[in-house]
Amino acid sequence: MLRFAYHDFLWGLAAIPVLIFLFWKVTRWKKKAISSLGDLKVVGIMMPDVSFSRPWIKFIFSLVGFTFLIVGMADPQIGSKMEEGKRTGSEVMVLLDVSNSMLAQDLAPDRLENAKRSIAQLIDSLHGDRLGIIVFAGQAYVQLPVTTDYSAAKLFLNTINTDIVPTQGTAIGAAIDLGLQSLDFKNGLSKAMIVITDGENHEDDAISSAKNALEKDVSVHVVGVGSTEGAPIPIYRDGKPAGFHLDSAGNSVVSKLNEEMCKEIASAGGGAYVRASNANGGLGIVMNQIEKMKKKTFGTKMFKDYEDRFQFFLAIALIAFVVEFFISNRKNSKLSKLKLFEVKS
Repeated sequence: MLRFAYHDFLWGLAAIPVLIFLFWKVTRWKKKAISSLGDLKVVGIMMPDVSFSRPWIKFIFSLVGFTFLIVGMADPQIGSKMEEGKRTGSEVMVLLDVSNSMLAQDLAPDRLENAKRSIAQLIDSLHGDRLGIIVFAGQAYVQLPVTTDYSAAKLFLNTINTDIVPTQGTAIGAAIDLGLQSLDFKNGLSKAMIVITDGENHEDDAISSAKNALEKDVSVHVVGVGSTEGAPIPIYRDGKPAGFHLDSAGNSVVSKLNEEMCKEIASAGGGAYVRASNANGGLGIVMNQIEKMKKKTFGTKMFKDYEDRFQFFLAIALIAFVVEFFISNRKNSKLSKLKLFEVKS
């Protein structure tokens, strides 16, 4: 397995296309300047030692050196030993509502971003628990299968937005059913689901789904996001605010937290209901309930030792820079006298 100890250095690779563009512009400017002196063939005879290809060769070696230097500074590491590790934990599936109503801003900066921030904090607090993420609106999809790779979980979490599910609605029951299908009941771990929703535009029988989950020893907890007073649902075009959703009468649609529905689902699933706020996302309280569940030790494969490989990349970078340094911008007089393909009369 490959990883980078200092992955922030990899942002330096973004400079490569800029360097290529600048070199191309400078080369083009030089060519125009030389062309202004007269015909290129005549100028070439007047400047026999000037090479037009060597600057490109020098630039390519410089670019290779720069690329390998950046990668070397990021310190690539390779996992050299994989072993079976033992972890104690439970299996938690987060069900996140991504319907348009989650864009309402009665929680800062909006309901969805507030929920994502809470999930990120939850991931940081996990130790050995298996985590999965399901997103839902009018339909439900597995965003992240259950895993102990918390870094991957954060990457998948960052990609979530309201456009990720094409069908609008709030199919909580479908999300719970999909969660049951996604959990691994063979490993014997204690299991729980955390539904994060405003409960609006309820589509299906979520209460029956929650009861079904409880019958399979999967508790269903609910975190309600939003306020009972509600807030209008903003519309964005190209990432910029473009007004609010309107009803048929032309009035702004106000989205309110359906707290009663959230409480009923939590009660049917044998779990806790918590209302999120700007100060508290509610997941900490829910996780305290999950911590009380019986945990089991399970095996997982992990890399124990990582070996640094930065020295190889730095060596290649050094060689490239040395070669570039010794390449002259002028033609080699001895090589230019060799005319291997000249036909003697």
